Amino acid sequence: MSPPPPPPPPPVSPDLKSEVDQVLEAIIYLYTESRRITKELAKRVDLTGPQLTVVKLLQTVGDLSLSELSDKIRAQNSTVTGIIDRMEREGLVVRERSKEDRRVVHIKLTPKGKALADDIPVEPMEIFKGALESLSVQEMRDLMRIMTKVAKRVKQIVRRDVGETDSGNGAAGATKEEK
Repeated sequence: MSPPPPPPPPPVSPDLKSEVDQVLEAIIYLYTESRRITKELAKRVDLTGPQLTVVKLLQTVGDLSLSELSDKIRAQNSTVTGIIDRMEREGLVVRERSKEDRRVVHIKLTPKGKALADDIPVEPMEIFKGALESLSVQEMRDLMRIMTKVAKRVKQIVRRDVGETDSGNGAAGATKEEK
């Protein structure tokens, strides 16, 4: 039995309200900008946003099992199966059984999928990666420490107020270590 979640924090002091609002605006901006860029790039090559993410991920990382792919894009296996089904029908990916473990199916880009991936100028997350790489080592450590703390707190609040468990993928920014 796990310990009860911590009580809610005290209300934000009026002195911090402006800063909290600014941080929320920055988070919302980054999220919506990421989605907008992904949608725009996907539309140019006649894909959906999730399909673009899969194409660029497979191009960058290489073949992945369905479970690995689901984990990397933080989606349920059933959701990713639907995405892969459509991409397979369009000739962008193929499923190949692992030679080491027949239960494992790897998702692999076809030549058509590779050509499409090459036509997409940038993977949207690369834009944010480039911005993050402009930070100093200390700024990066501070940001990671703070974001990890916020992600853990969001998980606690969701568990307490929404009743969700760790059974699914897609936790709000949680890393594998936090799951």
